[in-house]
Amino acid sequence: QVQLVESGGGLVQPGGSLRLSCIASEFTLDYYSTGWFRQAPGKEREGVSCIDSDYRTSYADSVKGRFIMTRENARNSVYLEMNSLKPEDTGVYYCGTGFLYACGRGWPEYWGQGVQVTVSS
Repeated sequence: QVQLVESGGGLVQPGGSLRLSCIASEFTLDYYSTGWFRQAPGKEREGVSCIDSDYRTSYADSVKGRFIMTRENARNSVYLEMNSLKPEDTGVYYCGTGFLYACGRGWPEYWGQGVQVTVSS
């Protein structure tokens, strides 16, 4: 059974940083695209970043230059380094992947449980 487990969320002041982690089991992230998504209260889930099997990354305009997504194959994990955080970055962050998922196209088949990120003073 495919499982994705996120960690690293929390409360941070504006301008601060957080690093999210997502570790996968029963699914090899290296072969497929994996994305980070977020959902703010009262809003729809949106894509934040994505990394494909060739390590190409893409980012939403709202996070470009502030967030960095990486993958570590030895740990079957992806990470999201979030810098210069703003209150509007607040939300539940999810990682997602799947056999049919590709960066910029469609939605993942598999999702983690999500982790809360709150940016507030």
